[in-house]
Amino acid sequence: MNDMKMAPIDVAIPELYAEDRWQDPFRRLRAEAPIQYVPESKFGPYWSVTTYKPIVHIEALPKIFSSSFDRGGITLGIQPKVARPGERRLPQFIAMDPPRHTGQRRTVAPAFGPSEVAAMQDEARLRTRALLESLPVGKPFDWVSNVSIELTTGMLAKIFGFPWDERHKLTAWSDAGGNIDAIVADGGWDWFNGEMEAMGAAFAQLWQERVANPGKDLVSVMLQSDAMRDMDPTEFIGNLILLIVGGNDTTRNTMSGYAYGLSQFPDQRARLENEPSLISNAVQELIRWQTPLAYMRRTVTEDTEVHGVHMKADDMVALWYISANRDESVFPDGDRIIVDRPNARRHLSFGYGIHRCVGARVAELQLVTLLEEMARLRLRVHAVGEPERVPASFVHGYKKLLVELERY
Repeated sequence: MNDMKMAPIDVAIPELYAEDRWQDPFRRLRAEAPIQYVPESKFGPYWSVTTYKPIVHIEALPKIFSSSFDRGGITLGIQPKVARPGERRLPQFIAMDPPRHTGQRRTVAPAFGPSEVAAMQDEARLRTRALLESLPVGKPFDWVSNVSIELTTGMLAKIFGFPWDERHKLTAWSDAGGNIDAIVADGGWDWFNGEMEAMGAAFAQLWQERVANPGKDLVSVMLQSDAMRDMDPTEFIGNLILLIVGGNDTTRNTMSGYAYGLSQFPDQRARLENEPSLISNAVQELIRWQTPLAYMRRTVTEDTEVHGVHMKADDMVALWYISANRDESVFPDGDRIIVDRPNARRHLSFGYGIHRCVGARVAELQLVTLLEEMARLRLRVHAVGEPERVPASFVHGYKKLLVELERY
């Protein structure tokens, strides 16, 4: 329950993540105030939920804890009833409630089904193998730009049928879409709207091309579905933005977390090298340990009670996945990477319930492929110093990470 004697801790401060010092505040909140009201922040007042069980409880009640963009959506910063100058609320199925959410997700989900993901395997492996074989051994380079961004951007371009030579625009738009701290700053909405207009124009052109000449890419699949034909063009673009941000951040930052994290736990890296059969489980553990999106936000639709704490209609609630994934009652010794952790798949990095990440299988495919190809080539990656981290409270990631490769 919420301990009102404990002073509020605002964990939505970007410096906590840029300086990698978020662990202790969350550890204290889990122990003393797992559900705490924060009356003041740059995003406005919000409830901070930091342990596993109440987050799962809230995620299972979408009627009471809304994701709707009309109420502010899935990130802090947009008030339920008060709009800031220039504010733009994009309709996306992750930021919708049933039944609207159900129909739109049902349209997109088949493109990420088991057979569709399996069909991506061969190309993902070939591109990963070619990239790794091109990297220098024994010389420092930036893992983020040369590996994480290159692999994830390439996969996104293939999924959407986006022009290959312009694929790095997807990374720039993804970075803009996830940078909530910059968006709510002075002039931030003007910057964000400009980025989204450029992205919208590019995909509107792609949309028209696929209308005339459909293929097997995701844009074509969406356009050929009954639900998508009736969708407002703004919603179509909004959903594409969602899929690009979601498809980029989870995979890209976990790839970087793999290079950095296993450098911090060389015993676990050695275990994985000696037992490559652990790769699939290790990928889940890395996703848990990294937690590429630190939280999701919900908005209370009616006065309610959660684990003895009373919340009011229109209250913002931040579900801190990054903290729940270190909850000691679920993940003992959670600050460590343990490649054979028996319950690694219980992580909340992909969410829980009706909003669980629709592209989770694609992220897992890319990560497993990377680790398998590293093992096949007998390559070991060492972090050279500390990374430069993303200064944000929503996307938990890396801007730069110098590494060296060696053979083992």
